[in-house]
Amino acid sequence: MNEMSKQGPALKPGEARCPAASTQEIIARDKVGAPDWVRSEAYEYMGSEDISKDRYINADYAKAEYERLWTRTWQFACREEHIPQPGDYHVYDVGPYSFIITRVSENDIRAYYNACLHRGTKLRASGTEGRASEFKCSFHGWSWNVDGSNKNVVCPWDFPHVDKAGLNLPEARVERLAGFVWINMDKTAPSLAEYLGPEAIKHINAWKLENRYIALHVTKPIPANWKLTVEAFQEAYHVIETHPQVAVSNADANSQYDVYGEHVDRFISPLGVLSPHLEGKYSEQDILDQFTVGDAGVLEGNKLSVGDGTARQVMADMFRGMFEKATNADLSAVSDSEILDCFSYTVFPNCFLFPGISLPMVYRFRPNPKNHRECLYEVMFLRPVGKDGVRPPPAEPIELTLEQSFKEAEGMDPGFGAILDQDTDNLFLQQEGLEASAKPGITLGNYQEIRIRHFEKAVDKYMAMPPLKP
Repeated sequence: MNEMSKQGPALKPGEARCPAASTQEIIARDKVGAPDWVRSEAYEYMGSEDISKDRYINADYAKAEYERLWTRTWQFACREEHIPQPGDYHVYDVGPYSFIITRVSENDIRAYYNACLHRGTKLRASGTEGRASEFKCSFHGWSWNVDGSNKNVVCPWDFPHVDKAGLNLPEARVERLAGFVWINMDKTAPSLAEYLGPEAIKHINAWKLENRYIALHVTKPIPANWKLTVEAFQEAYHVIETHPQVAVSNADANSQYDVYGEHVDRFISPLGVLSPHLEGKYSEQDILDQFTVGDAGVLEGNKLSVGDGTARQVMADMFRGMFEKATNADLSAVSDSEILDCFSYTVFPNCFLFPGISLPMVYRFRPNPKNHRECLYEVMFLRPVGKDGVRPPPAEPIELTLEQSFKEAEGMDPGFGAILDQDTDNLFLQQEGLEASAKPGITLGNYQEIRIRHFEKAVDKYMAMPPLKP
């Protein structure tokens, strides 16, 4: 009998799990053992009711999100490496809001609302970064020092009613964690540590992401609501249908799902093992062969053999050597699971952190303020800083058009680019399907789609609050 068809005793809602080997059982067999943050489990049943579809298709709902959700949440604005020196700045936009993130001194980073206090002109164009000794309006010449204090009002005699001492640039809150700069427009919001919670902070601190740099940064507009796009990456339930080419070496249905507080969740998807959907159809050598053929160039013409071992262990050993050579980093103490598996953490509302070595990524999703049916999707690959300690500058964003494939981005692995295309090609159909559907909501699995329910529960929390305008 196929593992997926076995029936056990009746379980309460949310208790059901794939009957194949669990993620923790798979990881426990590895040669180099995993740390505590990998070996932990934190699933929570959150109900089985449908999620209303209005949140994805209603323009007024999107408008309310800007006033209730985006103004109150902590968001990843840039990496510290984007602004390494005093005077460096990076512009971060989310919806209608825009911020100049600048380093005033070594340990002082600020986020100024990106608008002249005269007639509102942006002080720096969206999508720009650089170094400045002042922030000067290109329209009438009013200017501000890097510390946000007003430097000059042109023709001050014409503004006797304006108190120059009160002309400092308004600021959002700023905190730093793991090499990321986070901002929040709500002056009364909890700290970033409180927002993430102690367990998530413990995990993030263990990853040492501050010791990585952005090696590749790709952006692409997606023709779907930002929440639909986020949710496309929150489960492995879709792998067998959407990514059949990777199912032979991906534990999809037996991936692990966890939730941490209100704003962080994760899955662990083990690689180098057969999908439970395909139980009994492939050997360990087949798993290894499928992976190495599907990942063009990974073996440079050499063929590996499982022998008396497992495909997973051969892949872990192979990746360890490859990544040590490619990054000039010592990975001998890093577990097989961290080397190989996909770890995906959502930091609400719009950031994904992938702390593993094989997929060391960050995703970011930002809504299009002019079209609630579109968002900007960003993929950033974080590579370890080498043993010599030299940190390359962050990669410049490669901006793809809606029609382009991720495979066209220079530096993108073609196999992974194809996977991203498969993920995003579904989203237009989902957006249009929800708008055409007579059904008032979406239905979720209790376990494999718990991250979506957790995510939308947080959306509901903020949407129930009154508007908060900066």
